[in-house]
Amino acid sequence: MRCVTPDLQLHVHLDLVETVRAELTRHADPDRAAGQQRYMKSALPYRGLTSPQLTTVLRPIFADPGFRMAGREQWDATIRALWDGVAYREEWYAAIALARYRAYRLWLDSESMPLWRHLVMTGAWWDVVDEVATHVVREVLEGSPDVEGLRLREWAVDEHLWLRRTAIISQVGRGERLDQDLLTDAIEPNLADRDFFIRKAIGWALRDHARVAPDWVRAFVDAHAAELSRMSRREALRHISPGATPAASPRPRVG
Repeated sequence: MRCVTPDLQLHVHLDLVETVRAELTRHADPDRAAGQQRYMKSALPYRGLTSPQLTTVLRPIFADPGFRMAGREQWDATIRALWDGVAYREEWYAAIALARYRAYRLWLDSESMPLWRHLVMTGAWWDVVDEVATHVVREVLEGSPDVEGLRLREWAVDEHLWLRRTAIISQVGRGERLDQDLLTDAIEPNLADRDFFIRKAIGWALRDHARVAPDWVRAFVDAHAAELSRMSRREALRHISPGATPAASPRPRVG
């Protein structure tokens, strides 16, 4: 998949990309890599690094002043180079790590959303999509809740499965800051979807919110009892006591 357009190549921090790839090669474990690829059902091969190893390898590279991004354009282009030029799945993980690196958090704003959309649509599998959704997209949403709330409502009805999953789980981890209307608007258009990853996403999003609002989640599940799949319902209620007191039903719908 190593195909990077000439225009993009002009802005890529090539030394960083080459160093990341060289270090991944140096720490490769072919035996572990084969098992990782089987487990993930990935068309892309692995280098065989564990998650802690990957963190240990990438942290000093990103912290090195010689590899510092000159600006947003270079950061965006370098993420895309690692992503679109991928030969081993850890290069995708490295691209996400670069996206989340603390020195560049200022660029996690609405201007970056086309990049995250690209990663979600081309990654199209739970390991990378979930990282982008519950960390990067969530942070953008935190900074611009009105604008990004509208965008995520559009994603929730998109034909692309992984954009819809992203919309559903984008608030996982927000706790009491979660926008219940947005969560409702992300879930409801997808209740009839029979895809495993959508049903699992619905259950996960509700289960996570149940940590801070169990009564609201119970009421949501009760209000949508005829539409929720058994999987979504089971996941949503996993940590809610059977004796929880129902609250008022979530926002009523018209029509």
